[in-house]
Amino acid sequence: MAQIGTFTRNEDGSFAGVIKTLSLNIKARFVAADKESEKSPDLRALAGSIEIGAGWKKAAKETGREYHSVKLDDPSFPAPIYASLVEVEDGYALIWSR
Repeated sequence: MAQIGTFTRNEDGSFAGVIKTLSLNIKARFVAADKESEKSPDLRALAGSIEIGAGWKKAAKETGREYHSVKLDDPSFPAPIYASLVEVEDGYALIWSR
């Protein structure tokens, strides 16, 4: 697993930060999404005004620790990126997973 992003949480509950990979270097935000159904995402991922993904609130089975399961996708990506947005000592980290 590799950290591909760093984020801070804003007072309104949104997250702001940067996603960096070999092919990406973008400023991104995760903002609250309108829950239309139980399966709807909790967060929308935005690069500027363009939606590039979504996140669903989850809890780790072993510890109960909350995180967001994130899927990022865009026509410019060779494949979707799956990651977890987790709280760390100095903010939040976006951890890539295959």
